[in-house]
Amino acid sequence: MKLLIHDLSREEWDKISHRYPDVNVIADDNTIRPCNGCFSCWNRTPGECVIKDGYENMGKLIHHSEEVIVISRYTYGGFSSFVKNVFDRCLGYVLPQFEVVNSETHHKKRYDEDKAFTFVFYGPMLSDEDKDAARTYVQAVCANFRGHVEELIFEDIGSREEKAKREKGNKEGKIVLLNPSMRYVNGNSQRLALKLKEYLNKDCQVIALQKYGKDKEGLYRELADASSIVLCTPLYVDGLPSQMIRFMEEYEKGYKGPSKKIYVLANMGLYESSQLKNLFSAVRRWCEKMDFEYCGGMGVSAGELIGTLMEHIPFPVGPGKKMAAGMRILAQFVEKGEKMEDIYREPYMFPRSLYILIANKNWDRTAVKNGIRKEDLYRQL
Repeated sequence: MKLLIHDLSREEWDKISHRYPDVNVIADDNTIRPCNGCFSCWNRTPGECVIKDGYENMGKLIHHSEEVIVISRYTYGGFSSFVKNVFDRCLGYVLPQFEVVNSETHHKKRYDEDKAFTFVFYGPMLSDEDKDAARTYVQAVCANFRGHVEELIFEDIGSREEKAKREKGNKEGKIVLLNPSMRYVNGNSQRLALKLKEYLNKDCQVIALQKYGKDKEGLYRELADASSIVLCTPLYVDGLPSQMIRFMEEYEKGYKGPSKKIYVLANMGLYESSQLKNLFSAVRRWCEKMDFEYCGGMGVSAGELIGTLMEHIPFPVGPGKKMAAGMRILAQFVEKGEKMEDIYREPYMFPRSLYILIANKNWDRTAVKNGIRKEDLYRQL
């Protein structure tokens, strides 16, 4: 049986369900929770998510399906927040260990298979540029999920929406460092946000998106007098975390104020920082929809390594040297409210082969420390 993941309303699904007989359907029942970023699906309950909300066995469902079909509203070059949430919760489908495939770091396979994925994006009058962005994104997703794109379909639905037109924002407003990570206390996104704050001399505030929960109005009030927002975000499944996309979707609908300047400080566990480009592209596309000014940013790779070393070694030396230099550049442009080129940084004088060796050994040690037998770390469900 095939697995079908969609974000359609019940009425929309009823109109097309006859096209997809004999499928196992994953839809939005308003119970799904964001990925915690806790890695328990790797080192505590291998292959299975610890969040018990009905979406905890996505990796298993993918494995036992003949093919995965995804129907999603085109959103900033990729999935809608719900579909992205489902993919964020599929992490247990692959293993935590790394290997190099086609000159890039990817997670090893949990299952010896090459899963076929069909993607259907719908939206109003998608341009060739929109389609290219979606194509690049799903290819990256399949590369990390160790599958392949069987088919990519675009369906034009509705009339093209007019881009918002806003007045110029206040150059003297505060700077907000917005962290969407569920690990906003001890995560790498928070560490990097606090480090960036040290480099900034202007009025600056670090805000954890999740502390506001459903209090959207409270969050909007905090952002109201910000002239610049820095998205201090992790990479989840080759893009922004679902909770960040959900915020962007809601902010696009609800924000009526002047334009803002948007910067990015993104981090991930893979080694090549160039794999963050899809995330940066999504932020640019959101800015276009919002009539905000995209001002560039910095991508940081090997986040777990850098985050750990930041607590023990001065940031401007050792493997973090290049990141520290990039962060100074980012801080200077944010303070001035000026545009910069996107910059991508790997660890300084720390080769990829050594990073993979250490990371893979650490995953094994962590599992044993958590009471998981080494062989169970690789278990198939």
